[in-house]
Amino acid sequence: MTGVLPSQAIENMLTSGEIIAEPPAIEGQVQPASLDLRLGHVAYRVRASFLAGQGRSVADRLQEFEMHQIDLTDGAVLEKGCVYVVPLMESLALPQDVQAVANAKSSTGRLDLLTRAITDGGTEFDRIQPGYHGPLYAEICPRSFSVLVRPGMRLNQIRFRQGQSILSDHDLMVLHERAPLVDGEAVIDDGLGFSVDLKPAKGTLVGYRAKPHTGVIDLDNIGHYDPAEYWEELHSSDGKIILDPGAFYILVSREAVHIPPAYAAEMAPFLAMVGEFRVHYAGFFDPGFGHDAAGGSGSRGVLEVRCHEAPFVLEHGQVVGRLVYERMADVPDQLYGAGIASNYQGQGLKLSKHFKSV
Repeated sequence: MTGVLPSQAIENMLTSGEIIAEPPAIEGQVQPASLDLRLGHVAYRVRASFLAGQGRSVADRLQEFEMHQIDLTDGAVLEKGCVYVVPLMESLALPQDVQAVANAKSSTGRLDLLTRAITDGGTEFDRIQPGYHGPLYAEICPRSFSVLVRPGMRLNQIRFRQGQSILSDHDLMVLHERAPLVDGEAVIDDGLGFSVDLKPAKGTLVGYRAKPHTGVIDLDNIGHYDPAEYWEELHSSDGKIILDPGAFYILVSREAVHIPPAYAAEMAPFLAMVGEFRVHYAGFFDPGFGHDAAGGSGSRGVLEVRCHEAPFVLEHGQVVGRLVYERMADVPDQLYGAGIASNYQGQGLKLSKHFKSV
């Protein structure tokens, strides 16, 4: 098998002990091309973000950087601007030919909740080497909102692959001709380019900017919070907005994206040279996302944008990122949006599931 491992292969890994889940995995944790990871019972407040480094364990490094421990059993608040490390309920005993990559879940990214996986001996965030045996940890840094978390909450996810299965630009063009990946012309250059929509078909609402002083968000509360208490609406009548340094924005792609069932995709930030901003913390697009057969009919990509050092003018149609497509090792038994709880199938401009519909 070569490619991203589908849901049925992940189930087999849980059965065989290549993924160890304590307590056992729950229903809905296995996604079409990934596994949701669950928070454990303690969080370590640390002085700074860190990687374990070659030959070092996360537990050893925690002795250097830990400030205090927080019991999550009855729920605890992770404060905005602080860095925490939380042991996860899942650990790995990967075969030598299987590697993994982690990423924040969509709702996590839309809350500007920087969440990255770290491992023993790790020299990169979110990248797990082939054959890794050991625990998994989530580094969590709330950027815009303080959040209330509990054990078992799922803030990030992990995807497994065998071999290299990334589509070349030529393969991507062939796939697009056979099964259109976007509505309209495809910009293919080191992946499928996508641009920002600042000229909506109706009205002038183009996005949201996080307010600087808000209340806590309990991550168990779905459809609960008034968006006006946490977000400022962004309107544009001329197809452009100015991004403020340090501010966080929710915008939407101009293109409606399709991920065919035999493929998965990951959103990669565009080159820094195009502007003073970063796009998208949460980068996994599952098989079936936006796909007609899974009830999608095209789904926009929600863009999580943070501006860096200088104010920057963002204009309608400006390319801000790219989707890298990979082959699945097999078509998953379940597709995104097809009979499973997929919150963002057929989406447009949309805040995280914690907020009331606008």
